[in-house]
Order: sequence, then structure tokens, then C-alpha cells
Amino acid sequence: MSEAAYLQVARDIREQVSSGQLKPGDKLPSFAALCEHYKVSNTVIRAAMLLLKAEGLIDGRQGKGVYVANPLPR
Repeated sequence: MSEAAYLQVARDIREQVSSGQLKPGDKLPSFAALCEHYKVSNTVIRAAMLLLKAEGLIDGRQGKGVYVANPLPR
């Protein structure tokens, strides 16, 4: 059995951040664009975003979009 679609999306975005393809402060594509890119529903993208937000990897700004969060100082 393959993993849930939202986990695949979250992992892909996480890899883009760790590889430097997406940098802190970068804006993520719109939900519609992500749905199109991953061929999944809005629900799947929302679940992936909630997961990444809980991990502190992304930061949603009301009316502005979703951005890669600045890493917390270690």
C-alpha cells in the first residue's frame, strides 16, 4: 500500500526546502497550482499544508499566501 497522497506532497515540499530549491521566505504556489502539479484535490493540499505548518516548515499569511518559514535558530 502506498502512503497517503498528502504525505507524498508534504515530503516533496520538504525535500524542495532541504535541497535549497525553496528557500526561507519563498512563496509557495497557490493551492490551485499545487492541485494541478500533484494531480490531487484541494483537500490533499490542505492536509499537506497543515502537516508542514505543524512542523514549522511553512507559514501561512492570511490573504497573502503560504511561505517557507525562516528556520528557528538552533
